[in-house]
Amino acid sequence: MKAVVNRIIPFSSVDGPGNRTAIFLQGCNIDCKYCHNPETRKLCVQCGTCVKQCPAGALSVGADGKVTFDPEKCVQCDTCIHVCPHDSSPRTCEMTPEEVYARVKKQIPFIRGISVSGGECMLWPEFLTELFRLAKQDGLGTLIDSNGMIPFEDYPELMEVSDGVMLDIKAFEAAEHEKVTGFTNEMVLHNADYLARTGKLYEVRAVIVPDLYDTEKSIREMGDFLAPYLEYGDIRIKIIAYRPMGVREQYSHFQVPDQKYLSYLADILKAKGFQNIILI
Repeated sequence: MKAVVNRIIPFSSVDGPGNRTAIFLQGCNIDCKYCHNPETRKLCVQCGTCVKQCPAGALSVGADGKVTFDPEKCVQCDTCIHVCPHDSSPRTCEMTPEEVYARVKKQIPFIRGISVSGGECMLWPEFLTELFRLAKQDGLGTLIDSNGMIPFEDYPELMEVSDGVMLDIKAFEAAEHEKVTGFTNEMVLHNADYLARTGKLYEVRAVIVPDLYDTEKSIREMGDFLAPYLEYGDIRIKIIAYRPMGVREQYSHFQVPDQKYLSYLADILKAKGFQNIILI
């Protein structure tokens, strides 16, 4: 089996506990207006638009009609991403779990685990399961970063080899979640319930975009929803300020919330019993 890999970051300190290798898979099943890496949303359709625009000649069309990427020539200017009309990237590659893990093994003396994100990595559940099995054989931790739109309980074998999930709650109210992502969030909240009850809810993440939705109301309601699950164990919440870097131009004008406002939101959650709160 193979998955389409967008990139692999050998060392990351922001994708779970300790130093980790972060793996980003291609493809997403929602459309967040504030997405900071929209080039991960869709698979390449081989239209070739990017080939003629690449200033370094790192892209070409092969005999099979598919776009070919030469990383040795790439100068990381991102022109290909900016001109792509399909929210994709020609710099992806198909890899097996074994091929990805061969890259991970080089870092084993220096990392505590691996985290897989996207896009939406749960679009590749069988790939994830096998990759995590390989990681567990070497004693590495395994985390999933997900938007929560795919039911985790449908994949018990994956859950068995996963230490937990970093779950995005884009907005608490269904209508506002739909405004932000194009979809309502019933499945996200169902997953939060399942993960909390099974000890797999490593972290809840909320991106704060005051111009887009009622962030204070959303944080209050999210806190009320999650508070009963504290009886199952600590719930870590990461409050993330919206930043325009990488965001599509039509959505790059939103106000960036300041640290004072993030601290105010954190105080709301602390009053509801949450103590493990990270501000970014």
